[in-house]
Amino acid sequence: MVIDDDQDLREGIIEILENNGMNVIGCETAEDGLEKIHVEIPRLVIVDYMMPGMGGMALIPLIKKDYPAIKIIMISAFSTVDNAVAAMKSGADDYLAKPFKKDELIVAVKRNLEILKFEHQLNEPDMDEALSCLSNQTRRQILTLLFEEKVMRFMDITRYLKIKDHTKVNFHLKNLKSHHLISQNREKAYQLTPLGEKMIDGLSHLSKIITH
Repeated sequence: MVIDDDQDLREGIIEILENNGMNVIGCETAEDGLEKIHVEIPRLVIVDYMMPGMGGMALIPLIKKDYPAIKIIMISAFSTVDNAVAAMKSGADDYLAKPFKKDELIVAVKRNLEILKFEHQLNEPDMDEALSCLSNQTRRQILTLLFEEKVMRFMDITRYLKIKDHTKVNFHLKNLKSHHLISQNREKAYQLTPLGEKMIDGLSHLSKIITH
């Protein structure tokens, strides 16, 4: 959702985001935006700092109170450190100073959507234990390897890891199995479970967030 009383800017932002495959709702006022949010909850809201009637600073806490998961990007022509800090304290997740470039907008939106998806995955059952399991580098390597190769036998995994002590590899595989991240087929070859695939997806999103 894009909330801005400047029609040209609002429509420009909508066009950019739609050209990047996103569904976007435009609103001229904060009051209209808040009303529409109650009907159809967006994943992310871009809101202007200063508008006639209710401004962005007043709107953000109202959104976060009822919909804390919504990501909010504040945009403002009054780009000062104090304004940025105030926006973040009110609940904004990001801040863009006008005029901003198209690429800056796209990066900010995609970054916040990646964070949102990762947060959703963290809230799924078994995710805490699974993340704890993957604190070990070897287990992360095995998970990534199975994601790339789909199905692998024990000896193939061992050769790839270059670990001479087979009991260590067996220990890590059992650990991954106990956390339901991998399973074995009828031929005793290893493969990712649906939870393992979700974990790889989550780690991929985390990597993108850190990169951005």
